[in-house]
Amino acid sequence: MVPLQRLTHVGLCVSDLDRSLGFYRDLLGFRVRDELDVEGEPADRLLRLRGVKLRAVYLERDGVTLELLRFASPPGPAPRRRTIHELGLTHLSFRVGDLAATLAALRAAGAHVLDDTLIRVEASGAAACFVTDPDGQLIELVQARIPRAQPS
Repeated sequence: MVPLQRLTHVGLCVSDLDRSLGFYRDLLGFRVRDELDVEGEPADRLLRLRGVKLRAVYLERDGVTLELLRFASPPGPAPRRRTIHELGLTHLSFRVGDLAATLAALRAAGAHVLDDTLIRVEASGAAACFVTDPDGQLIELVQARIPRAQPS
């Protein structure tokens, strides 16, 4: 096994840092841990780009750090919608206590709920649905199964 110490963060490139902060911080409850401006070398070498200028904001929630990256330069490729079975990051997933209430709150805040993905398992009370962040990143919301009554 390779001697890794720990996972440090997951990076997510965004088109509008303020809009993404509004989503992840204000709606999903992440807290800002740190901010960093990066420009030129050695970032050009590390990121395999030229003329790097970016702002990174590190958000934390539930022991997970999400790094939002907003590149001022170089310009990125045109955005495109990815399907969930493409290689790379597919989605972030969150457990919720009441999926219907969570979706209603997200809708009220203007978030995009993918209603066609909503599933419910009536027998157990489990449910799930996808929403997207402002740039279309899939976010899965999962309502846990209702615990079975313990035999007396």
